[in-house]
Amino acid sequence: MDRDYIVFEEYKTYTEQKENFIERNFKTNRFYMISIIILILAMIYTNNVMFLDRLSATLVFAFFGISVSVLWWMNVDSYNTLIKVKYNDVIESIEERLPIHPFTEETKAIQEYRNKKIFLFSDIQKLISIIAALFFFAITVSELSPICIAIFEKFINLKNGI
Repeated sequence: MDRDYIVFEEYKTYTEQKENFIERNFKTNRFYMISIIILILAMIYTNNVMFLDRLSATLVFAFFGISVSVLWWMNVDSYNTLIKVKYNDVIESIEERLPIHPFTEETKAIQEYRNKKIFLFSDIQKLISIIAALFFFAITVSELSPICIAIFEKFINLKNGI
């Protein structure tokens, strides 16, 4: 086999791996989106369920929602880093030995769009995860406020000897 054929086959294999990796990224994002929807539905259907004294199911699901949202954001960020560094850099270095450079040109085009402040799909995913985290955080605060007020009132009553 000649060297050009081997380089081309490595290039094909690596680009296929990149596409599989991107597909796995989409499946992961679908998992996070479904998880958030399930948590919201669980909060709706367990609205009046209480644990212990004042710990509501809504509060528990809100904590999980914050965690899932943060994990989703971190996951999107790590996938983007891996795609940019691991796959794009490697594919571009292999392309230097080929007559045409489609991924290098694609990367340049994406950078031009980035400079124009156009949102990419990953930016939208991160925005959705931040909105979800803020939503769950607001629910957490609204659920914790009465508990904190009750604890504060008990403390004040004990201090005043009531």
